[in-house]
Amino acid sequence: MKSTTTISTAVALSLWLSLSSSSLIVVVGAYVVVPSSRTTSRPAAVSALFASTMEPPKRVAPDAGNMPDWEDRPGLSPEEFMASDTTKPDLSEMWECPLTRWDPEGINVVEAQRECKKQPSCPLEIRASDSDNAKGAEYFVQNRENIQKELLEHGAIWFRGFDLMKGVKGHRSFYEALALDPCLDPLHSSGLRKFASERDALYEEVNKPSLRGHYIGLHSESTAKRTAAYAAFVCFQKATEGGGRFLVADGAAILAEMDTKILQKLYDRKIRISVSNLDIPPSLPGFMKDGIKDAVSVAVAPKFDMDLEMIYESDGKPGRLQAVETAESPINRHPVTGLPVWFNNAHNHARKLRDRRPCGVPEVGMTEVFYADTMEPLSLEDCNEIKRASEKHITALSMEPGDVLLVDNYRALHGRDVFGGDRFHAVSWFTWNNEEWRGDERRILEKNAFNKAINQMMDWLPKDFESDQS
Repeated sequence: MKSTTTISTAVALSLWLSLSSSSLIVVVGAYVVVPSSRTTSRPAAVSALFASTMEPPKRVAPDAGNMPDWEDRPGLSPEEFMASDTTKPDLSEMWECPLTRWDPEGINVVEAQRECKKQPSCPLEIRASDSDNAKGAEYFVQNRENIQKELLEHGAIWFRGFDLMKGVKGHRSFYEALALDPCLDPLHSSGLRKFASERDALYEEVNKPSLRGHYIGLHSESTAKRTAAYAAFVCFQKATEGGGRFLVADGAAILAEMDTKILQKLYDRKIRISVSNLDIPPSLPGFMKDGIKDAVSVAVAPKFDMDLEMIYESDGKPGRLQAVETAESPINRHPVTGLPVWFNNAHNHARKLRDRRPCGVPEVGMTEVFYADTMEPLSLEDCNEIKRASEKHITALSMEPGDVLLVDNYRALHGRDVFGGDRFHAVSWFTWNNEEWRGDERRILEKNAFNKAINQMMDWLPKDFESDQS
């Protein structure tokens, strides 16, 4: 259920890193990167399927239910906003991201929709006054209990116009004032997201030039295995050439909005998400395909803290090897409130939606969502309903320097619109203050070399991908 749109690219890169010294990588390199030109016979149904998708669907920018105006508030220079307070302790050995808390069984979908309709709007906006700004971090200390209560009720809070959080030092003071305990990104082991300030437990958001033309759909920062409890997304520099709105939507509102029959079907059948495509020539002998599959399973999958199964041709494409997460319910009860909410990443990962909006990742980075019981991709009808219900409740935030969106990661989903120029947003993840839910795992710094290698390779990608994968 990961958010980040580059999981599968990192899987492919890690394959090269892990297997480059073996003879098998020659096979992988020769056939994954260079498409096969050899024609192979296909069943009539498969041929018809590919013929029907030869013409790429039209790409249209997704909608949003609410788009607040920009205010053009000034920020700091990069040298100023990146400065850390070196008098504070180094947080590099932060908590591991906690395990996902699943409670999806026995949900009455109709009653859940009825209950979700009663929930207050998301996000709650809190705008700083002059007196609020004069208090600095003390404002958040004084209002901590009320903020915690409102976050639980609304799912997300947009702190707007606060001067404190215009830089790294102030962002840390903000979350410390709220007694939030930082943890690793759910996929830290993959190296997908690099630190903006490691000692302050602050990751860089998806600002990479190679992905500025890619729309990131709604998702929770989670996998089937690990989920951060909360997140604080901060803007230090908005996009210099426009765009880059931060997207947020209430999982309760989406669940209430969705067609009941489709929601029931998805809940009954569950879903599985593929996070990587490796296209192997279908003409390769079976033992070679099995060797590639085993190599990926042994050498790559364990480096991603996810439960993945390597499966050939799940989406019907001959020779395609996909890394697929375990089955999961699209509805989950909130760990604290017990409220059933829409808790999945289908809006971000469904191929039929990605192929119809701005998409800036190569084919290896494309994802898909399947019905778990049959491993068929979600139908266009179901995808369109997910799109409609989700985008009706998106607030496309006009985040400016100092703005923070505090998110309950089990209630609200987030994403990002395309942008131009340079943009610098960052994020800190937080664990539970409940020791049992938090666990006792901490980051092991010695395991960080692989992460850095992946991130360096991600930075070598071209500034803008040409994307036409349909």
